[in-house]
Amino acid sequence: MQKITENFEKLLHDAHNCVLCKEYLPYPPAPVFSIGQNANIVIIGQAPGLIAHKNQKPFSDKSGDRLREWLQIDTNTFYDKNKVAIMPMGFCFPGYKNGADAPPRKECAPKWHKLMLNAIQPEIIILVGRYAQKYYLPQFATLTEAIKHNAPSSKFIVLPHPSGRNNRWLAQNPWFETQYLPLVAARVKHYL
Repeated sequence: MQKITENFEKLLHDAHNCVLCKEYLPYPPAPVFSIGQNANIVIIGQAPGLIAHKNQKPFSDKSGDRLREWLQIDTNTFYDKNKVAIMPMGFCFPGYKNGADAPPRKECAPKWHKLMLNAIQPEIIILVGRYAQKYYLPQFATLTEAIKHNAPSSKFIVLPHPSGRNNRWLAQNPWFETQYLPLVAARVKHYL
């Protein structure tokens, strides 16, 4: 157990000090993730926004409030890294593009995700947004298709990004909140 813990701590240290995409970032690299070795649930989002970058806390904005509401998780549980691990597709704030957050850098997921997931072996992985869904469930052409056809009882649970930019999608797909989210919340509660 000692060696496994030491290896895990080294993995986290290396990831926190990653500078893989340094030349492409608007700020010095500051990887934002929260992972404990005993987490049964992993949330894979897009990339930290500027607020998360500045305070080094994932989903520490209105999107995070909505995500916690969807999952019916209180803030303390959400940020208990040994219950809920959080890692984005891109670990650092990617800057802005066309008035919105830029897409996550593509270097992080291939470098770190498999190592981290193998180290903690979670029961469920919640994919938040299209970038995570495309990476892990590429067989689905759209996020909507992935949500509709990938049962919340599978290893992967798919959610749209909880930002206000998706309010139109939520309005067009009322089944998501009335039928899908209760199943997701129940499954999350089971593993907490």
